[in-house]
Amino acid sequence: MKKIIAIALLGFTSLFYGQIDTRIYDIVDELSAEKLEYKVQNLVDFGTRNTFSETESDTRGIGAARRWIKGEFESISKNCGDCLNVFYQSETVTPEMGNRVPKTAEVVNVVAVQKGKKYPNSYVIMSGDIDSRASDTQDFKTDAPGANDNATGIAGAMEAARVLSQYEFDHSIVYVGLSGEEQGLYGGQFLAKYAKENQWNIIGVLNNDMIGNIEGLDGVIDNRTFRIFSEAYNPTETDRERQMKRFYGGEVDGSSRQLARYVHKTTQTYMPEMNPMMVYRLDRFGRGGHHKPFNDLGFPGIRIMEAHENYNRQHQDIRTEDGIEYGDVIDYVNFDYHKKLTAVNAISMASLAWAPPAPTEVEIGGIVEPSVKLAWKQEGAKDIKGYKIYWRSTTSPTWDHFRYVENVNEVTLEGIIIDNFYFGVAAVGKNGHESVVVFPSKILR
Repeated sequence: MKKIIAIALLGFTSLFYGQIDTRIYDIVDELSAEKLEYKVQNLVDFGTRNTFSETESDTRGIGAARRWIKGEFESISKNCGDCLNVFYQSETVTPEMGNRVPKTAEVVNVVAVQKGKKYPNSYVIMSGDIDSRASDTQDFKTDAPGANDNATGIAGAMEAARVLSQYEFDHSIVYVGLSGEEQGLYGGQFLAKYAKENQWNIIGVLNNDMIGNIEGLDGVIDNRTFRIFSEAYNPTETDRERQMKRFYGGEVDGSSRQLARYVHKTTQTYMPEMNPMMVYRLDRFGRGGHHKPFNDLGFPGIRIMEAHENYNRQHQDIRTEDGIEYGDVIDYVNFDYHKKLTAVNAISMASLAWAPPAPTEVEIGGIVEPSVKLAWKQEGAKDIKGYKIYWRSTTSPTWDHFRYVENVNEVTLEGIIIDNFYFGVAAVGKNGHESVVVFPSKILR
């Protein structure tokens, strides 16, 4: 039997349950720009981390780099009482798989899983790329330090693991270094397939690719702004689901877009000095990142990266031409900014991992009525304090209005016309943390 509440928006007073979790501020403070620089320097010192580079040497190539990363994760795990399960996950690529694959090789990901206490099969993932490249992606011998692209991403995941491993979470957190990105997103493909085969429930993938540069080729220097790229809808949706959007809306409300809004809101709440910039696109124009393979299988995933790129420092052999310095060297990484974007990831993951499960089967009704109705189901009800019923103008990028309710799983909002807004529901835990907002997927008749 569903519990129902009707809310009259005129003359209605409600005490909203919510709180700021001071542990989030502690997480930001505990992250270290110096430790990030140490990690990036070590990765740069391997000379090249091209996917097809040396694997036997202890000092050069991707083999040495991934062994060092695994060792760092294992050291972090030792300091938290073996709280991380650290392992390699790999598959083979061959030249038949693409023109960026010069020879047969193992694409090896380094994975560290911090298991959740209540929902161990529910995962939040932070990824960065291990591999680097020179001007020619098939050149696996030339030095390719890949300081910003993308030692900053995997160093950020390692630093987040160092700090977050000191806390216990309800959901599991995965810190991963992915390989084969420059050859066609192979590492992401292989881990996404692994997650699907092992029936992981993925709350979200935060893919970090270039999070340390503040000086753009456009001349702008900006140490506050960063971009959040997200797909509008789930690419695995059916034709019927796509057709329903013509009548009911939701063209920009897929699970990846809700994840982007969550990161945006969490940043504005706990790091108001930062300027999160949501970009309504899978990735940069015509390009892709390691969140895409997860999106391809129906998992929510976004890309977090700097706002102003410098193309002289990406995919370039180290050289000087016509007075212009080329190459992705460590001198161009701003580690204070690197820490800030690492913090954006860490606080978003912590908030998600401390939040209750999101509502499921959210339904909406109110056609030709002066009100809107929403109903939902909920896993883990014992952890729920209440729900936030969100709505926004159809042209707004963010959830701008809400009502908080408790002890119900169906609500009527009097005076709110269904035609004029979009709606969603988030669960609020007893600790004050919220789930992602869930957009309605069914119609209440």
